[in-house]
Formats: sequence, structure tokens, C-alpha cells
Amino acid sequence: MEKLIARSSYWLGIACLIIAVIWRIVNIFWSWHSSASTPGPILGHLAFLHASILFLVATIATVGYAWLNSQKP
Repeated sequence: MEKLIARSSYWLGIACLIIAVIWRIVNIFWSWHSSASTPGPILGHLAFLHASILFLVATIATVGYAWLNSQKP
């Protein structure tokens, strides 16, 4: 079960990181072409960046827990 959680949270973190980077790149190019009065998005790229960090921490915690359980005699 721990391997499934670790693998899932790792790939969800990578996906969120890729979405955040692509979103930021699109925002950079979009700001060159749009006016300054255009309101920003409600859900920004930082939400995906923070989610990727959260999934990375969950992966580290799950792998650490699985390692501790495998070290018991």
C-alpha cells in the first residue's frame, strides 16, 4: 500500500509542477499581448506549485514510513 501511495503522490507532484511551469510561461507571454486592466485568474500557478511541494512531502513521508517498517526485526 505504501508503494502505491508513494508512486501516486510522486507522479501527481510531477504533474502539478509541470502544470505550474507551463501556466507561468503562458502568463508571461500573455502579459506581453494583453492590457494591464485584464483581471488575473482566480486559481494561479502558485497553487499548482504548492501542490507539487505537498505531494513531494507526502512521498518522502510515505517512503520513510515504509523504510521504518521494513527495518523492524
